[in-house]
Amino acid sequence: MTIIDEALSAIAANAADYDASNGAPPAPKIVIVTCADPRLSGIVRMLGLPDADVDMIRNVGTVIDDDSVRSLIVSTRLLGTKEIMIINHNDCGMSKFVDQELEARLRTETGATPIAPARFYSFTDVEQNTKEQVAKVRTHPWISSDIPVRGFVFDVNTGRLTEVVSD
Repeated sequence: MTIIDEALSAIAANAADYDASNGAPPAPKIVIVTCADPRLSGIVRMLGLPDADVDMIRNVGTVIDDDSVRSLIVSTRLLGTKEIMIINHNDCGMSKFVDQELEARLRTETGATPIAPARFYSFTDVEQNTKEQVAKVRTHPWISSDIPVRGFVFDVNTGRLTEVVSD
């Protein structure tokens, strides 16, 4: 049995106890943008926030790209979220390669040069990367300047969160 098959069996078994109130329209209070790294899967619980209060956006590297911006705009303008928290982390896989080297390797391995992704957004300094992602959000004209945007680095070894203050 595959992992997907196991997941389908589990959801079928759990559907009987599903709380129908979960089907109410979402009303999150905060958007969290974080990495897809499994070590951050429990971040909402670690922060002590109720799931219903969090609109979660995850991608590898905690990148504020077109898709993240689209989600942030919908969350803040349509769903009413009032704060944005960007959580990067140490030991991120995106800091272990350089975009151009990975692209060259993939072109060699596959013989193809697709148009997407346009880039991978690798980085070497997690704090600098966090500052850059915060700046992308703060400067977008469709994300209200009234919404606090704060960046953090989660330490996967200690479970501690450190705020990254922009220059």
